[in-house]
Amino acid sequence: MMILRLALAIVISTYATAQPASTSSLVTYIFGDSLTEVGNNNFLQYSLARADFPYYGVDFSGGKATGRFTNATKLGILSPPPYLSLSQNDDAFLSGINYASGGAGILNETGIYFIQRLTFNDQINCFKKTKEVIRAKIGDGAANKHVNDAMYFIGLGSNDYVNNFLQPFMADGQQYTHDEFVELLTSTLHNQLTTIYKLGARKVIFHGLGPLGCIPSQRVKSKTRMCLNRVNEWVLEFNSRTKKLLIDLNKRLPGAKFSFADTYPAVLDLINNPTHYGFKIANTSCCNVDTSVGGLCLPNSKMCKNRQDFVFWDAFHPSDSANQILADHLFSSLLSSSSPSPAPKPRQ
Repeated sequence: MMILRLALAIVISTYATAQPASTSSLVTYIFGDSLTEVGNNNFLQYSLARADFPYYGVDFSGGKATGRFTNATKLGILSPPPYLSLSQNDDAFLSGINYASGGAGILNETGIYFIQRLTFNDQINCFKKTKEVIRAKIGDGAANKHVNDAMYFIGLGSNDYVNNFLQPFMADGQQYTHDEFVELLTSTLHNQLTTIYKLGARKVIFHGLGPLGCIPSQRVKSKTRMCLNRVNEWVLEFNSRTKKLLIDLNKRLPGAKFSFADTYPAVLDLINNPTHYGFKIANTSCCNVDTSVGGLCLPNSKMCKNRQDFVFWDAFHPSDSANQILADHLFSSLLSSSSPSPAPKPRQ
């Protein structure tokens, strides 16, 4: 888990609402993992993939953890609310919902040791129920138009590597070669995206994976704390296969507008050249975490004094300072071109 998907999802919505009046009421439905979650796992009693405790949220106003897996969010933009926080009478069903869940993956078995999380299939089922609520509110025809006109953001796949294939105690890493595993991922994703299309989704943005071999949880496997090149090569293969999948779906599914958001180059440059962007440290995290038991910033962890110096907050997630730079970059890139994205600008 590595790229700032929540920023991308929010920025896409903001960009769209800045367009002419015909798109000013854009509705966004978000699917993803901990990089997009805004608190669904808070409602899962036995989930071990939660961020509703210190030091998460330490830089929020009041320093309160909300379920987001970072120290703060300073984008100034509201994300759609978490699905599990809503009642059926809530207006959010018509204005956008976030289904993302920490620990989630494309595969059902991914993140199983977190006990509870909403897998991608679970999130799709939640969207199916959302459409049923919308139909009850505004009727069948209007509901179909509503979901057709909405924007869908999907950011998944990181956990399928770092909390599945790359874990020596998980079966998939023992059972499959990487060629077999990436085929399993993309074939499963094909079926899931087709299901979302059948439920009415047309405008879908899939956010590709970042350089997972460079996140702190993977660097600790290197004696020199260098990036794991093999992992990054696997990620690039997944991204390439997914791009081709989206192109194929656009050809076969009438009205489909599936696109791929590629921020791999931008994030890699931020990690490789941290001082250019105003950071000092990119090879470890601000929060001194135990990567052998999950890599989250637990209340008994030791937190760094200068959070703005670190690219990473914990073993998986960017710091707020890195989030801000990437969010600014993503907005700028949306105004110029869709993919691939140029390097982000240095921090002011």
